[in-house]
Amino acid sequence: MGGALHDRHALVLYGSETGNAQDVAEELGRLAERLRFDTEVAELNAIPLRQLLQCSVLLIAISTTGQGELPPNSQVFWKALRSTRLRPGCLQQLRFASFGLGDSSYPKFNWAHRKLYNRLVQLGAQPICDRGEADEQHPDGLDGAFAAWSPKLRQRLLEEFPLPDNVEPIPDDVLLEPKWLLDFEEQQANSDADSIVKAPPQDFQGTSEDRPPLDLLDIPHGITATVLTNNRLTPRAHWQDVRQLTLSLSGHHPYVPGDVLTIYPKNFPSDVEQFLEVTHWKAIADKPLKFTPSPKTASSPPSRPPLPHHSTEKPITLRTLLTDHLDIMSIPRRSFFAHLAYFTDDEFQKERLLEFTNPEYIDELYDYTTRPRRSILEVLQEFETVKIPWQRVCSIIPAMRGRQFSIASALPTSSTNQESTLVELLIAIVKYRTVIKRIRQGVCTRYVASLQPGQNITVTLAKGGLHVTEAEIDRPAVMIGPGTGVAPMRSLIYQRKYWRHDLDIGEEAPHDLLFFGCRNAGSDYFFKDEWEALTKEGVPLNVFAAFSRDQQREKVYVQDLVRTHSALVYDAVVNKGGFIYICGSSGKMPQAVREALIEGIQQHGDMDREGAEAYLAALEKSGRYRQETW
Repeated sequence: MGGALHDRHALVLYGSETGNAQDVAEELGRLAERLRFDTEVAELNAIPLRQLLQCSVLLIAISTTGQGELPPNSQVFWKALRSTRLRPGCLQQLRFASFGLGDSSYPKFNWAHRKLYNRLVQLGAQPICDRGEADEQHPDGLDGAFAAWSPKLRQRLLEEFPLPDNVEPIPDDVLLEPKWLLDFEEQQANSDADSIVKAPPQDFQGTSEDRPPLDLLDIPHGITATVLTNNRLTPRAHWQDVRQLTLSLSGHHPYVPGDVLTIYPKNFPSDVEQFLEVTHWKAIADKPLKFTPSPKTASSPPSRPPLPHHSTEKPITLRTLLTDHLDIMSIPRRSFFAHLAYFTDDEFQKERLLEFTNPEYIDELYDYTTRPRRSILEVLQEFETVKIPWQRVCSIIPAMRGRQFSIASALPTSSTNQESTLVELLIAIVKYRTVIKRIRQGVCTRYVASLQPGQNITVTLAKGGLHVTEAEIDRPAVMIGPGTGVAPMRSLIYQRKYWRHDLDIGEEAPHDLLFFGCRNAGSDYFFKDEWEALTKEGVPLNVFAAFSRDQQREKVYVQDLVRTHSALVYDAVVNKGGFIYICGSSGKMPQAVREALIEGIQQHGDMDREGAEAYLAALEKSGRYRQETW
């Protein structure tokens, strides 16, 4: 069958924050590999610009973060690409295609993708295909848009880079060789499978032992954090468990409102045990293994390691892999089913798996995976004839990724503590019953709920998208943060209090406005007592709260409060040059709030609809309208 052809190189780059763009890049890599390209997949920051001219074709997958920005792992590349020293036409030899991942609840939808695309074209690069774009708010999700776009890309690649006579693309029913394989650390000692002692069965279900191991993960730039408190803020009878998690980070780590802390979850022993059982790997679960480049890459080992947080120099066991590194409880993507189809001899199950990979059956895939939130573990339990080779597990199961949470606290500017940094988070624990009557739990928030005071975990800090500075303190902040979206608003309120104290700004300080929304005043009105205490202290803050379930008739949401108090909002933003911050759930809320703001500007500014929209767009462009939703 053969593989890649000489002088046929595809460079696949991604800019990703949560991992979705990386998943798309991996799929693009497999598509190019089947067309006989020697393929390299890497993050944008890992590649110098000069390397772009060494490939036959460049394929890009990039998400948009914050206020239309590129993800952190593409910022170095973007800075180099924007250099004024680059001459027009310097990339005219480059042919490329790109796919953007965005969220239409943000004003700057797919902005990062469009900026990158336009800059490449400006420098002479030639697109070989219409750019693809996905919207997280679309019913078919990101997979639906990619499934529709990728066949067009494949056709264009074959037209631009035709294969030689008598050479065909690698068929879909031929399994691609992974870059890395697992092998026994001591090959000879473990070569006889019959000699392996089986681990005793363990039953963790419903016992206190079913907690992830306490050992620290080795994360690049990781910070050791000690759990001080992990308190539930909502009543036990309330439908949702919301935690206020307080951490003490070792060392001095300054942060500002809008910054995020990433927690790296682990899987629970009971789930790992079930996975080992369904895959029939229990006998070798605790044997030391090593990563080796696959035979096809042995001459030039892949530049990217198989796991983001594990060195290939260190041995590892399947149990550790499944606990710390592989996301066995995630909802599978379309490509996962394509992989599974290779590993069953049952024709009925193979046909069913391949149906899920067909773009024509995208609705069936959604109904089977996303709608009931079915996990990878559950899929394997249902497709019991599938036998995944453990040597290939890292090319089939996605890597576990950290989850970001907006920081809910602020650092007093007078703090001189160099030994530790206090961080507070507001986290809604994801746990609910699905349409198929099964209880679902979020991978990371389930882990968060298990954390005990005194326990150490590894975290990282990253800059957020609100870009708050002390220079704004003389102008009011209009903060709209329903639910856990109030977390960065709390950080901002306290940070502005500290800044006002440092600058000795007293009664002349403009009043900030906080619009908060929740279901019930008695259940999930987060930090109510704090707001009252702050106003009694003289902090210039007005708080307006909407309780959507406390009314008999019509539900009241934050956008309704923005309309009710539109005169105050208009005065703060237009007359006093204030800033608007919107945080919380993406989806309908940001757009509904935006509509309420436009109506208020129309009403009090004596403008028509077009003028009010233009005014809000100007606020966005000048950085006075900032949104951070998730």
